[in-house]
Amino acid sequence: MPNTTFLFFLTCLDNFGDKLSKEEPRIGVYVCHCGENIAGAVDVEEVRRFAEKLPNVVIARDYLFMCSDPGQEIIKKDIRDGLVNRVVVASCTPKTHEPIFRRACEAAGLNKYYLEMANIRDQCAWAHWHEKKKATEKAKYLVASAVAKARLLEPLEDRYVEMNQNVLVIGGGISGIFASLDLANAGYKVYLVEKEPSIGGNMAKLDKTFPTNDCASCILTPLMVEVANNENIELLTYSEVESVEGSVGNFKVKIRRKQTWVDWDKCTGCGACINVCPPAARVPNEFNEGLDERGAIYIQFPQAVPRKAVIDIDACVKCAGREFGKPPKVSKDGRKILAPCEKACPTGACLRDEPRDPEGSILEIEVGAIIVATGYRVMDKKYFKEFSPSSPNVITALQMERLISATGPSDGKLIVPSDIKKYKEGKNAREPKVIVYISCVGSRSKRYHSYCSKICCMYMLKQAMQLKESYPDLDIYIFFIDVRTTGKDFDEYYMRCKELGIHIIRGKVGGINQLPNERLLVRGYDSDIGKPVELESDIVVLASAVEPSQGMEELSRKLGISIGIEGFLKEKHPKLYPVDTLSEGIFICGCAQGPKDIPDSVAQAKAAASSVMSLLSKGKMKVEPLIAEIDRDRCSGCGICEPLCPYKAITITEKRKKEKKAELNPALCKGCGVCVVACPSKAIKLHGYTFEQLLSQVEALSIELER
Repeated sequence: MPNTTFLFFLTCLDNFGDKLSKEEPRIGVYVCHCGENIAGAVDVEEVRRFAEKLPNVVIARDYLFMCSDPGQEIIKKDIRDGLVNRVVVASCTPKTHEPIFRRACEAAGLNKYYLEMANIRDQCAWAHWHEKKKATEKAKYLVASAVAKARLLEPLEDRYVEMNQNVLVIGGGISGIFASLDLANAGYKVYLVEKEPSIGGNMAKLDKTFPTNDCASCILTPLMVEVANNENIELLTYSEVESVEGSVGNFKVKIRRKQTWVDWDKCTGCGACINVCPPAARVPNEFNEGLDERGAIYIQFPQAVPRKAVIDIDACVKCAGREFGKPPKVSKDGRKILAPCEKACPTGACLRDEPRDPEGSILEIEVGAIIVATGYRVMDKKYFKEFSPSSPNVITALQMERLISATGPSDGKLIVPSDIKKYKEGKNAREPKVIVYISCVGSRSKRYHSYCSKICCMYMLKQAMQLKESYPDLDIYIFFIDVRTTGKDFDEYYMRCKELGIHIIRGKVGGINQLPNERLLVRGYDSDIGKPVELESDIVVLASAVEPSQGMEELSRKLGISIGIEGFLKEKHPKLYPVDTLSEGIFICGCAQGPKDIPDSVAQAKAAASSVMSLLSKGKMKVEPLIAEIDRDRCSGCGICEPLCPYKAITITEKRKKEKKAELNPALCKGCGVCVVACPSKAIKLHGYTFEQLLSQVEALSIELER
């Protein structure tokens, strides 16, 4: 189609002239080379010449980097000189660059919403780098479309939302602890919610931490105590988030405080109740990763903060016929018949006869921002049938951490896991002679998880080093697919292990068989010698994959944030905004975002806390006006829009008798546009993306594509 014909059809867009401002649009088009990113695949000069012939375009310029200070100054000067009153920038993605050019327009005295962008890098240069002619043609289409919309842009004004200064941190592991402390020390009120009875998370289960071999408890415990003593932190352990409503600056959160059946105000954490809980009430100990058992009444671990007892009513055998929430039975001589834990408690903290809601209680709070630091769990060995998961001597690496910890099931003494019960009974327990580690169990796998769990190589080397130094005669074999020691001082760890005589085998393990003598036959392949190998081992340790913590999907739905394909919470941008989410005011950190070690988790926690401070410090927040608006005169009150709104920004109200209308809460609206396309009466308008603006873009594209 000749250019004259194309220009004629674009001129037909004047049907929308009534939507233009009284001032005739004078559009400036600014095409960016982006070094070779765009110019290497798009003929920038040809696009510029094309743009200057479009209707209402008075200036078309190009520059090497439009986002640079000199590039922005070109735009500012044209605005200040009165040459242009609309701006179209053809460059990189608006996701990262639109704020830059909006600020440039505003600084020059132009309403910043008189800006439209054409993404000719991602959508042209990068997508069609091998076909320069076609990439150039597509760039023209996008520029024509942007110009068509720019002619119909309306001046918009930012709105402001008052910000609640309280913060909710979900998860009491090392990330949640550091985020809470940074915020509390900056003067913000913090609600720290942890689903377990104590804070500490997975780090509390570790014996030592790489690469310095520091005692994990020595590092963590003082921080836990500091959290409990900080006047700006309200610690809500044994609690979970029930629901989240509202938006950035004004979240309304319901927190369910689970029923403990113990009065924590009276409980001193003495442990007297734990010692009398009968064997019949014992269940697998979650803190020791199921290697031993705990009673129905328990304190999570020795350094627990808060150090308070909890009764697991599902495990309780109701000693002395004691029913929860019911008064005790009375003996013939008139004495109350109490359960052993009630008798043993010196403060009367066990609450069996007091009527209580088994579901606990609901606490309602209001916060301005939320940080999610829910940590991780390790993949259960039950999924790996080839590795004989039914054998108690096939364990995960986190179970090995508990086995060699001084607070673990064997008090730090290395014994074969199947003999832990013997050890607790005071009988002889076997010490292992051979231990085999298997890497990448469930990680880097098409069958399970395609991602690398990042920390496995280092913790296997750490454990192997600890064991070899404590038990020099112990034979240790580590099967690696390949060794990944990518941190500072990490490779020295690997070299030290080889010097200690730890056997590093590059290859995969195909299976494990249990032998009659209770040992394990490990069948693998050594790619260095090109032969299969078989080893008899007393313990096999699986470096199983790091997975999102349990309940992540449900929590993400409550918060309205996305989950990536691997199951971890999805960040706004993997490079530029690693702790932000697409839901304004909600941040993520630590292993909730993906597998990482302690230093990286702490760094992200501090970054998330810093982002919250930056958000809340001014007391109010500027919010873009690119939101929906409901025309009440056209609204029929059909209610279609209300359930479709993902942000619950629309409600159907009845102001007059039998006259229902849709009402929009601008503080909740995110401008997604779902309600706009669903409304049968076209009563909803989306600022910045009106029907007229979008149709003008489509028509501009369609006309050019007809040739």
